[in-house]
Amino acid sequence: MKTKISLVRTTDRASGIPRVIEILGINPVQAKEVLLKPNFNTADPFPGSTHNDTLIYLLSHLKKMGAKHITIGERSGPPDTKKVLMQKGVYDICRKLDAELINFEELPPDEWIRIRPEKSHWRDGFDIAKPVLDSDCIVMTCCLKTHGYGGVFTMSLKLSIGITYKRNMTELHTSFLSMQKMIAEVNQVYTPSLILLDGIEAFVDGGPMTGVRKRANVLLAGTDRIAIDAVGLAILKEIGSNKHIMGKGIFDQEQIARAGELGLGVNGPGQIEIVTGDEESRRYADTLQGILSYD
Repeated sequence: MKTKISLVRTTDRASGIPRVIEILGINPVQAKEVLLKPNFNTADPFPGSTHNDTLIYLLSHLKKMGAKHITIGERSGPPDTKKVLMQKGVYDICRKLDAELINFEELPPDEWIRIRPEKSHWRDGFDIAKPVLDSDCIVMTCCLKTHGYGGVFTMSLKLSIGITYKRNMTELHTSFLSMQKMIAEVNQVYTPSLILLDGIEAFVDGGPMTGVRKRANVLLAGTDRIAIDAVGLAILKEIGSNKHIMGKGIFDQEQIARAGELGLGVNGPGQIEIVTGDEESRRYADTLQGILSYD
């Protein structure tokens, strides 16, 4: 069985987001209480953070898919989460689209759960926001970008750092040799029902807040974090990125390799099928499949 990743070449989020989800051919949100995790680590303009249009069109489409209720959950950092959400206008978006908002940073102590995975690179585990553990339907939307502070890249696997307690970041950011493995290990605590990657623009160097921009004009959707990030890395290679991306095999990247060891998704390019709905997207998918296969 291959994992499907849907792809749409577009610059139009309004039509592209519904289309890329429809091509995937699943509806995991119908009649569900959905927890939506965006990328609001900071309030920097896209792709430093989730584009507001992406959030709006994704929220609207999840409602059309029959989601019972949608809650956005986030913890920013280093900036204060409330300030980031205010700067991004997320409170207004939630009011207009009838979505709830949970600022994980404001949760009381009993709403954080210490997780101690076996054979972890975390010294004594890490703390996870309880609403994430309680949710039976998690939707993620991530950006396409490099990470200039040891993570190498930040897409769906790295997005999970925003469900951990802020005090865990001191250990993560001072564990340079283990950082990528630690990022992957946080992903053990949940399984997303749907992932949307907005790659209309990307950071190909620098990041995660600011960086060197290039246009990729692509949206991806899937359910497998390793597969999403692997295709995202293939896109970065195709448009040209820094030495940490261009000089290393996709499945040799430590985030990818450790996530594979933990059984969080695919273990190689042969398990990924990129599906499309038009000729331009198909041609680009063929290019990316080639990069995945021969990298």
